[in-house]
Amino acid sequence: MNEFLNLFKEAIEREDEVRLEDEFRKYDEWDSMAYLSVIALMDDKYNKQMEEAEFNTLQTVGDIYEICTKN
Repeated sequence: MNEFLNLFKEAIEREDEVRLEDEFRKYDEWDSMAYLSVIALMDDKYNKQMEEAEFNTLQTVGDIYEICTKN
């Protein structure tokens, strides 16, 4: 989990702490580039692909984590 949080934080270029319960869209850093970086992270590191409509249903960092770590 810590590895994912660090990778997520790096992907969106966030200085502050990232927690699973955080609503990532409320981060000041969240924009279209952050979205693309997270999509790339999911694909490259976790081999998970996701359509934009499906991604839009996710609310928290933990939601992304669950997608990335489920088999």
